Amino acid sequence: MTENPTVILSTHGATRADVVAVARRDARIEIAPEALAEVASVRAHIENLAHAETPVYGISTGFGALATRHIPTDQRVQLQKSLVRSHAAGSGEPVEREVVRALMFLRAKTLASGRTGVRPVVLETMVGLLNAGITPIVREYGSLGCSGDLAPLSHCALVLMGEGEATDRDGVQRPVPELFAEAGLTPVTLEEKEGLALINGTDGMLGQLILAIEDLEELLTAADITASMSVEALLGTDQVFRPELHLPLRPHPGQAASASNMFRVLADSPIVASHREGDTRVQDAYSLRCSPQVAGGARDTVAHAALVAERELAAAIDNPVVLPDGTVTSNGNFHGAPVAYVLDFLSVVSADVASIAERRTDRLLDPARSHGLPPFLADDPGVDSGLMIAQYTQAALVAENKRLAVPASVDSIPSSAMQEDHVSLGWHAARKLRTSVDNLRRVLAIELVASARGLDLRSPLTPGPATGAVLAALRERVAGPGPDRFLSPDLLAAEQLVAEGGVRASAETATGPLGGSLPAA
Repeated sequence: MTENPTVILSTHGATRADVVAVARRDARIEIAPEALAEVASVRAHIENLAHAETPVYGISTGFGALATRHIPTDQRVQLQKSLVRSHAAGSGEPVEREVVRALMFLRAKTLASGRTGVRPVVLETMVGLLNAGITPIVREYGSLGCSGDLAPLSHCALVLMGEGEATDRDGVQRPVPELFAEAGLTPVTLEEKEGLALINGTDGMLGQLILAIEDLEELLTAADITASMSVEALLGTDQVFRPELHLPLRPHPGQAASASNMFRVLADSPIVASHREGDTRVQDAYSLRCSPQVAGGARDTVAHAALVAERELAAAIDNPVVLPDGTVTSNGNFHGAPVAYVLDFLSVVSADVASIAERRTDRLLDPARSHGLPPFLADDPGVDSGLMIAQYTQAALVAENKRLAVPASVDSIPSSAMQEDHVSLGWHAARKLRTSVDNLRRVLAIELVASARGLDLRSPLTPGPATGAVLAALRERVAGPGPDRFLSPDLLAAEQLVAEGGVRASAETATGPLGGSLPAA
């Protein structure tokens, strides 16, 4: 059995790969000694300020619109408890475990920076929860994406205090004190500044952005492969994907990467070679010919989103923040606008990549445009409906993705007695992006099923080495053409093949590594 990876938490931020490892692979976290030393040093300064006569926001005052009240020393522990309890006001269904783990790790990353003023025990306990597989239950609604993801982070902070709701490593909800005892952990009694430091960050939306980037990197390569299979099954040409037609003429790196992927996936295809001479068609339809421009534009958008994520990963977001010279000062860095914008942008490209894939599938099913394939790729058209309703499902998913592409980040709504009068709604942008990415995966799975059936129906001609390898991998899970059968399990099996990276891995047995244009994690 392969051991879980280990992630070292230092004062210098984290990488996208670190976030994914903790969120999805339960990587063990170790805190660098220098990070603990820095956290302890800054905390000593905060404690001096806490006992000074001059009020300091977040340390000896109330919060938000109540920041004008100076809080006596003997009420500050209660202040922290009240802050976290009142802010843990989420509603709706629990969000996914991987999202909560990403959120917690990113908050721990900021705590380790030494810019928040918490005690080392707060950081150590949060890391202890992650390493023990204890996951706070975070509700779907509550964040406005300004002052950070307040409600989601508060649900996590509440568990840190030994309260609230949480699940164990197996996803079973159990009493929080029982989970702490089993893990050998002690709940934290929060002191000055610590409640605020635990809840003031963009960690929820950033975590979901990083997970979406990880998914889209895989899906955009899968889209190049399913598009290639559709081009092949529809007797399209591979010549429009030649390298000299892309980067030299239109220097978008994503487009060049997608065109290169498609050209290599279609290499040495007997089906493509069969109509290279004597074909009267001058050009293929846009949904075939322009696949690299659409998927490539999506790649470049994901690359931009990754740049924003890298910048946010290097940030230490809290309010107030402790500067290197010891100054404690308020700021607006918790505003999620930079992250919210790219979350919305990714929903746009996810919708469009799904849309063009659906158009290719529709073309495969239409005998007027499929160049000799049977209607709906049916075994006995009329008696059999073939993949007719699979395309309906695909169209429904595309329709939903178009609605999800409407930006959340322009829809501010004021809160906190107009103190927080412009918010990012980045959490909402992240939630709809997760649905959009899932829908894109399902759309590509349906194109995979349709294009594979189209390739089978071109027999005795055979597909190329790469597309043939993908076809063979699919046929291990999904049977080939034949009389109508219960289709939903076939579509689910194809979706799982896409989700597991099997489409890409199969094609790469013939092409070598595919992908390109996206920065390393």
